[in-house]
Amino acid sequence: MTSRPIHIVGGGLAGSEAAWQIANRGIPVILHEMRGVRGTDAHKTDGLAELVCSNSFRSDDSEHNAVGLIHAEMRMADSLIMRSGDANQVPAGGALAVDRDGFSDAVSKALHGHPLIEIVREEVTGLPPEDWDLAIIATGPLTAQSLADAIALETGADSLAFFDAIAPIVHFDTINMDIAWFQSRYDKVGPGGTGKDYINCPMNREQYEAFVDALVAGDKTEFREWEGTPYFDGCLPIEVMAERGRETLRHGPMKPMGLTNAHKPDEKAYAVVQLRQDNALGTLYNMVGFQTKLRYGPQAEIFRMIPGLENAEFARLGGLHRNTYLNSPVLLGDDLQLKSRPGLRFAGQITGCEGYVESAAIGLLAGRFAAADRLGEPISLPPPTTAFGALLNHITGGHIVSEDEKKRSFQPMNVNFGLFPPPDEGALKKPEGYEGRWRGKDKAIAKKRALTDRAKRDIAAWLETIRPRAAAE
Repeated sequence: MTSRPIHIVGGGLAGSEAAWQIANRGIPVILHEMRGVRGTDAHKTDGLAELVCSNSFRSDDSEHNAVGLIHAEMRMADSLIMRSGDANQVPAGGALAVDRDGFSDAVSKALHGHPLIEIVREEVTGLPPEDWDLAIIATGPLTAQSLADAIALETGADSLAFFDAIAPIVHFDTINMDIAWFQSRYDKVGPGGTGKDYINCPMNREQYEAFVDALVAGDKTEFREWEGTPYFDGCLPIEVMAERGRETLRHGPMKPMGLTNAHKPDEKAYAVVQLRQDNALGTLYNMVGFQTKLRYGPQAEIFRMIPGLENAEFARLGGLHRNTYLNSPVLLGDDLQLKSRPGLRFAGQITGCEGYVESAAIGLLAGRFAAADRLGEPISLPPPTTAFGALLNHITGGHIVSEDEKKRSFQPMNVNFGLFPPPDEGALKKPEGYEGRWRGKDKAIAKKRALTDRAKRDIAAWLETIRPRAAAE
């Protein structure tokens, strides 16, 4: 055990996970969080690891999905975020969704209860002082402007930025269940689910066309000082999708495939709006894929055009906020240290990963790297064949071929199989007992399984090599 602390700025998912990993190596942590002193445009509470955009950690399928794989790797690495998520799960088909308040409470209690973690409520307005020899900045996409300015001054480069939007939340008892029905797409039964985990609101073609017209014409929030800032394609406002083509929504968040209207089983819906349970009580449901920059008045009016939501009352309306991230391939080393200032690491969405679990995973790695530094151990990077390694490679430049490309192409990214080295051809085998022609779709499934099997083997081996000596004994 060492008495010199590691400082972490930001108590979101990445900062909370980093603090947990460091303290569990016997190293004191001082976690600085400004909420409680100063709020943000998106957060509603002072709780650590508050979920602001969605309650879903997305797919929990670790055999065929890269997000589910990173869930598995984090569980193997004793992730506090995954432990708290699993303990506060709500039904969501094949996805892992959580009760927001219960999740944040679980993370907060674990960190407050750890004897080596001190939580300080204060705003850090500049880069850590020199006597914080080891520090992690995990302030996320809502980094306060004063700190963002200090980072830009240190790096000599402007932070990139994009808009991020949040979806509305509806009170369940105001949803018309004579029109809407419960069903997961293709009746999929996921962890903690029943196959009936989503509320579905159907639209015929006429209703869909009118809805698209209203979205496009609706009064929207604009931020002129940020004109030219791109959206992140994984979190586009619903009206921006509508502007890209009249059929975009019904091939995206409003696709009707895999759903049968329980009230009219012989009538095929032209489009379907889904709502996912948002809390353990089942009293709140969020509108899946309905991030929006519509102003509050028109927003409520337009969303009540959806059959089943004509009398909907909203616990929270959607909104829009700025999201900032570093040009990490240029600025950060392989172990997430700022190249211009050794000892200072970045973690979470500010590094250019996107998504709750991705943010927490990078916090986990940053915490482990910082702990190794403090203990005088060599830094061991996760293999690029793992979800950890593939995501880290994306952030630190593994996908880049030239300095020019670094400046031009870096964008926030969710973990996905496109970031992984391809599997050996010999690993693409027909499942046992498989009969019939070996089709492209079957090969794609086999490829995903080959990637996840390899990743699980490699992450287990990596974690074994970096186990503390005391734990190994």
